[in-house]
Amino acid sequence: MPSFDIVSQVDMQELSNAIHQANKEVATRYDFKGANAKFARSDSGIMIEADSKLQLGQMKDILYNKCAKRGVDLSALKADQPREQGKRATQRVDVRQGIATELGKKIAKRVKQDKFKAQTVIQGDQVRVTGKKRDELQAVIAMLEAEDFGQPLQFVNFRD
Repeated sequence: MPSFDIVSQVDMQELSNAIHQANKEVATRYDFKGANAKFARSDSGIMIEADSKLQLGQMKDILYNKCAKRGVDLSALKADQPREQGKRATQRVDVRQGIATELGKKIAKRVKQDKFKAQTVIQGDQVRVTGKKRDELQAVIAMLEAEDFGQPLQFVNFRD
């Protein structure tokens, strides 16, 4: 029985490269001269530190530009509100990976709503779709690619 998995993943190596490039650009830009501005990557996100909220906005634009050039989908990045602590301003950018249960339910509901002859099963942070015909599964993929779920989706492990 043909099947495929729906996942939401970010290439962390490309994200690290984008952060490194953004740090290099901030270090060489004239408007950041003498400012202690930097990007730092943690397990689940990116921390942006600067002297003011204005610089945070400029740094976020630099980061998003570098990520786009490296092929990292910007819909996987979600920026929190900037915080000012004394003379420093920080902002956290979360990297969303995996399909949450509510998004998995939304995907399953959408597949059933269009009356495809396919079954969906939520397996942790991915969704498996199975059906009797390969063409039916390809139609499901085309329908899901046209939808906007607010998070990048990849379709992997397509098997006959």
